[in-house]
Amino acid sequence: MADKDKVLEEVARRVVVAPLEGEEAILFRQEILRDCLNNAELTRELYALAVETIESEKKNHWGLLMGYPDTVLRRSVEVLTMFVSRLRKLRSIAEKQASCFKSAGFQGFFAMIRAELDAEYFAEIQYHLKQLKLNDGVLMSAELQAGNKGGNYVLRKPLDIDRSWWKRLFVKGPPVFTYQLHPRDEQGARALSELQDRGVNLVANALAQSNDHILSFFTQMPTELAFYIGCLNLHERLAGIGVPICFPIVSGAGGDRHSVEQLCDPCLALNSSQPVVGNDLHADGKNLIIITGANQGGKSTFLRAIGLAQLMMQAGMFVAATAFRANIARGVFTHFKREEDTTMKSGKLDEELGRMDEIVDHVASGSLMLFNESFAATNEREGSEIARQIVEALTETGVKAYFVTHLFEFAHGLHERNLRNTMFLRAERREDGARTFKLTESAPLQTSFGQDLYDEIFWRAHT
Repeated sequence: MADKDKVLEEVARRVVVAPLEGEEAILFRQEILRDCLNNAELTRELYALAVETIESEKKNHWGLLMGYPDTVLRRSVEVLTMFVSRLRKLRSIAEKQASCFKSAGFQGFFAMIRAELDAEYFAEIQYHLKQLKLNDGVLMSAELQAGNKGGNYVLRKPLDIDRSWWKRLFVKGPPVFTYQLHPRDEQGARALSELQDRGVNLVANALAQSNDHILSFFTQMPTELAFYIGCLNLHERLAGIGVPICFPIVSGAGGDRHSVEQLCDPCLALNSSQPVVGNDLHADGKNLIIITGANQGGKSTFLRAIGLAQLMMQAGMFVAATAFRANIARGVFTHFKREEDTTMKSGKLDEELGRMDEIVDHVASGSLMLFNESFAATNEREGSEIARQIVEALTETGVKAYFVTHLFEFAHGLHERNLRNTMFLRAERREDGARTFKLTESAPLQTSFGQDLYDEIFWRAHT
């Protein structure tokens, strides 16, 4: 999704692992993403406009930190002039391209742009920018305070004086008192500069704050668009390698709907030079799916695909399938086997039970729980009993669980009970030992066909 862009990576990571739990919010984001996919070039143009504006502002940033009001004012005028040109471009896009976007999110955004950035706004801001360049000098007022010290310095709006040559030559102006510095009066020039800074200070600060306000708007734009740009990148990559893509149908939380067709693991597809195999699943009304079968038959890959699709759906994204329908999960939890603890502080089973204990503190009804060969670090009987008690406790409290296992006693025992809420999938193996990476609804077998792997590995070593 990031395509080596750190901003996109940071945003995508935050969004995908923080799934939405409201159906309306997911559908709202899906509509925006559909707009982005249908207008990919324009979406990237909006993102680039915001990023370029931020980069241009940074070039003037150091001038704003020097502390001299006159410098701050001049730099702020330059930055605001740049901002105005970018706002005009944004307004132009809103006028010409808004009709291409159908989602409520984009329609609201473009409506706001048209309403806030109208001709009157640009005319007023151009007028103020012209005045703030101070081409006619600085006009300010002050008061004499205690001890004849100056105070209350205020920059004033220049008088609207007729500047025609006729009136400048022949019309007598109002009486004024003037004081002219000697060219070599450095102290006087410094004092006069300090007086000017006092008059300019309030205006410079106000203008700098206005620039900060506009900058925050442009800063928010790429943050809002970054996730969708990442989705565009991912969509292009997946479509380019022939992975099926669809927008999932979202069902409310708390149910047992799960129906998929040709579901793939997008991570495997992105890192494999071969086409990946998709799988179907029709598990409506089931909240416990036990997956058994041949080693290296695609069981763990299917489990990852289920978890990734759930996260992608609840992020408002598309999924790697031709069809996908599922309930919203109140949390997605995984319990995958890990390597042996090299510190030898605890046994493997202790470590597995410790992680399960942490998960139980957070899991709730409506959550999705994915087990991958859990509790196999002990003997068959003990591991099966631990797995049975845990999954029964979870499913009784409304948690949907997928369990990849080689514990035959555990899987067979559940199958013998013929529970209505349980489905059994098995990784296919042909008679010649070849794996199809397809999962079908079948009863568990007592073997995982490890002999196939043994023969293949040692046959290759021998040859």
